[in-house]
Amino acid sequence: MSNIDTVKQIYEAFGRGDIPAIIDKLDPNVEWDVEVSTPGVPWLQPRRGAANIPAFFESLTPLSFQRFEPHTFFANGNKVFVLVAFDVTHVASGKQYTFPYEGHLWVFNDAGKAVKYQHVTDTALHQRAARGE
Repeated sequence: MSNIDTVKQIYEAFGRGDIPAIIDKLDPNVEWDVEVSTPGVPWLQPRRGAANIPAFFESLTPLSFQRFEPHTFFANGNKVFVLVAFDVTHVASGKQYTFPYEGHLWVFNDAGKAVKYQHVTDTALHQRAARGE
């Protein structure tokens, strides 16, 4: 299975809400958003270790996803970069946000497990979405 196939399976699992299936694709020592911390955005905080990744998904509960479409995949060696379009609503405020080109960088080890995941995104828009502004 290619690394792109693995990433597609991760996104399919996300769509089903199957977090254990996602964790299964991660190295136990995965680094998740460790390059940049975004103040005020609970889902864009550094996490280390697969055991800490469910907290990422739990941190998304203020949002309701109307659309989540990974639409462009790039691979180079052990890296996969994905452009994702998604629309979310901040549940409490009802405000809607569109992210047409969210970037996700995945890095894999030789065993095909993700060792690193990093958002490449409009952090200011994420901050507004986190506050419901």
